[in-house]
Amino acid sequence: MRTVEEHQRIVAGLIKSRAAQQLSLADSLGLVLAADVVAPLSLPGFDNSAMDGYAVVADDIATASADTPVRLPVAEDIPAGRTDPLTLKPGTAHRIMTGAPVPSGATAVVPVEATDGATDTVTIRAAVRDGQHIRRAGEDVTAGTTVLRAGQVITPAALGLAAALGLATLPVLPRQRVLVMSTGTELVAPGTELQPGQIYESNAVMLAAAVRDAGAQATVAPMSADDVDAFRAALAEHATDTDLIITTGGVSAGAYEVVKDALSDQVEFVKVAMQPGMPQGAGAVDGVPIITLPGNPVSALVSFEVFVRSPLRAAMGHAEAHRPRRTAQLTEDLTSPRGKRQFRRGVLTGDTVSSYGPPASHHLRWLASANCLLEIGEDITELAAGATVPVWDLS
Repeated sequence: MRTVEEHQRIVAGLIKSRAAQQLSLADSLGLVLAADVVAPLSLPGFDNSAMDGYAVVADDIATASADTPVRLPVAEDIPAGRTDPLTLKPGTAHRIMTGAPVPSGATAVVPVEATDGATDTVTIRAAVRDGQHIRRAGEDVTAGTTVLRAGQVITPAALGLAAALGLATLPVLPRQRVLVMSTGTELVAPGTELQPGQIYESNAVMLAAAVRDAGAQATVAPMSADDVDAFRAALAEHATDTDLIITTGGVSAGAYEVVKDALSDQVEFVKVAMQPGMPQGAGAVDGVPIITLPGNPVSALVSFEVFVRSPLRAAMGHAEAHRPRRTAQLTEDLTSPRGKRQFRRGVLTGDTVSSYGPPASHHLRWLASANCLLEIGEDITELAAGATVPVWDLS
C-alpha cells in the first residue's frame, strides 16, 4: 500500500496555482497578494482637522482659560469636503469640522467643547499648543512607501487602506475553482422522500463546504448514478473552467465502482495505508487534476483534510496552508491497526485530548462534533492514557 506521505506528495504535485489577476477590492477579501502594493499618494493627503472646533493661531489664545476667555471673530466655516484654498488671518478663527482641510496660517485647532460654539464671534476657554488637533499630510502613509506585501492575506483593514489610497483593484492569486461530484445510484437530495434502499446525499454538501472553508470556489455537479456513460457525460459537461475535480464514491473494490470504471486509464487508483480513507485515486482528466475520494462520509472528509486542503491553500498562496499541529496528552487507552495510520476523531481540551466516537468511517455524527483529529502512526497498536499524541486542530 502507498504511504500517506507518498499520496500527499502526488496530490500536491497535481494542484497548481493560477496566474495572478487584478481583482476588485470586493472580490479580494481573504485572497493572497501576488505583488507588493506601493502607495500612489500620501495619507492624509493634506493637513486636516482631527476635531470639530476652530482653526486658530495658537499664540492668539495662549492666555485663554475658563476665567479669562479669549473672543475671536469667526471669518469662515469649513465643512469636510470644502475644496477652495483658505487663509486664516491672525486674530480670527475659522469654524472647522473633523477631516476638513486646515487653512493656511492656522497653527492649531481648538475643540468645540472648549468654546461656546458660536458662529459669529467665538468664546474660547482653553489654550492649545502649536500643531494640536491637526493631522499632518503624510503622517500615516508617505507616497512611494510599500504598504502591503506580496504573500499577505487581504483583510478588511487591508481593503480599507487600498481604498483610501484610491486603488480599485489588487494583484492577487485567485481562488482555485473546484468541481465536486458525488456518485451513487442510492443517493437522493435532502428534502426528497426516501425510497427503500436510498440515502440522502451528504458528501457533496460537506466537501463543497470544506473547499470554501479552505478559501477556494466550489461548484457542485448534480449527483451521478452508477452508470459509466452518465458519469463521463456529467464530467464533460461540468468540468469546464475548473482547476480541480474532486469526486467521492465509486473507488473501492465492489462491482459498481463507477469512478474507477470510467477513469481507470487516466487516474491511478491505489490503497493508502490509513484508516479511514484507504481507497484513493489521483490523476488528470483532459489536463484537469482529479482527486477521487472514498464514498463513506468520514473517509471523504478526513481524506480531504489529509490530502487536499493543504495543497489547495498553498496553490492560493497561503503560507499557513496546514491545519495547526500540536501534541496533547491522551485521556484514555486506545488501540490502532498495525500497518495503517489512523486518524481518530477527538475532542481537544487545553493540553489533553479524548478520542470521540467509534473509528468506523460511517459515523459522521461524531466527526460533526469533534474539534481535532488524533494521528496515530502505522507502527503503533496501543496507546496508554497519559501518552502524548499528535493532533490536527480543526477548530
